[in-house]
Amino acid sequence: MTQLVLDTAGAHLDADVVVPDGAYGVVLFAHGSGSSRHSPRNRAVADELNRRGLATVLMDLLTAEEDRADGGPRFDIVLLAERLVGAIDRLTAEPSTARLALGLFGASTGGAAALVAAAARPSAVRAVVCRGGRPDLAGAALVEVRSPTLLIVGEFDPMVADLNERARNVLSAPSEMRVVPGASHLFEEPGTLEEVAAQAADWFTGALRA
Repeated sequence: MTQLVLDTAGAHLDADVVVPDGAYGVVLFAHGSGSSRHSPRNRAVADELNRRGLATVLMDLLTAEEDRADGGPRFDIVLLAERLVGAIDRLTAEPSTARLALGLFGASTGGAAALVAAAARPSAVRAVVCRGGRPDLAGAALVEVRSPTLLIVGEFDPMVADLNERARNVLSAPSEMRVVPGASHLFEEPGTLEEVAAQAADWFTGALRA
């Protein structure tokens, strides 16, 4: 693992980068509110992607000061998306990742930020996966997304499932919504996060190898 400091949208943000030998793609993670690049759930998904030959970048979307502030920046989708766009631009120029096809993985509110960023960089982002995401918060950007998008929700998370289904009906890009049986919003039940990781890896493999 190597570390980068990404200068993006007025902030210096830490990122952990893993590039397996022979990697053919890279996935940039966007965590949800109240989380960080240390999220154990995102790291579990990243580990599976690494095993499949994909590089991963887990970055903080907020500075430590912003993260301690109440509300505000955690739910500022425009700001979070701007920082993801800055990270995308850096990765497409970074020697270790510039040649790799790029995908975005977003969780919770990070799913909305990932979709807004994908709409802003349609030629760079080849695929998007959202886990328990809030794609509805991407608003008008949904119709601008060109990247094949997979929405993964838990069986026992009906409100978020409904929001994802509505967003999927707005997306103009090829998209699927998949429901993980026995899973709640955080996919804490045995085997459910492993299912998310496997489905995300399959989606990225298909899109980034193409």
